[in-house]
Amino acid sequence: MARYITTYTGAHFYPTEPRAEDICIEDIAHSLSMLCRANGHYRRFYSVADHCIDCAAEAEARGLGDRMVMFCLLHDAAEAYISDIPRPVKRELAGIDETEERLICMIFEKFAGRLPDAAEMKQIREIDDAMLFHEFKANMGEILGQAEIKAKRTFETRPPETAERGFLELFDRTEKALQAL
Repeated sequence: MARYITTYTGAHFYPTEPRAEDICIEDIAHSLSMLCRANGHYRRFYSVADHCIDCAAEAEARGLGDRMVMFCLLHDAAEAYISDIPRPVKRELAGIDETEERLICMIFEKFAGRLPDAAEMKQIREIDDAMLFHEFKANMGEILGQAEIKAKRTFETRPPETAERGFLELFDRTEKALQAL
């Protein structure tokens, strides 16, 4: 059995032995647009790509700057290579945190130019959790907690192609803004 996955663009990617040069934004956007949040248990399809777009929109609405928008857009990008593992299961899988951390660090460095600092990671987690609360309310009718968001989001189902295109458009726009700094 191969130790690699074949990605959307046809590359052979080794998730447990990643190389930055093998990480491709098109693979990330496509894969995340095809992955359903909540391990597929939402009442309707809502992709990881849509979640990432919503998190980036929240960073923008909070006025956190282009780098934080990029960090939020990419915060779940490792899932393109190791899938979206529910939090309760992830806590029990030996080695998954290290694999995911290695991947996300490479992705942040490659596309955002650096890793988020501790304060930025705290903001990313706060935004991620706030979106999770609102997603569950919209997609499951379940109240997980209380969190305010500033971005106007609907958490509606969108076709994967639309989410993929939206992810790439936001990535391109933010990448250009970061290059202008």
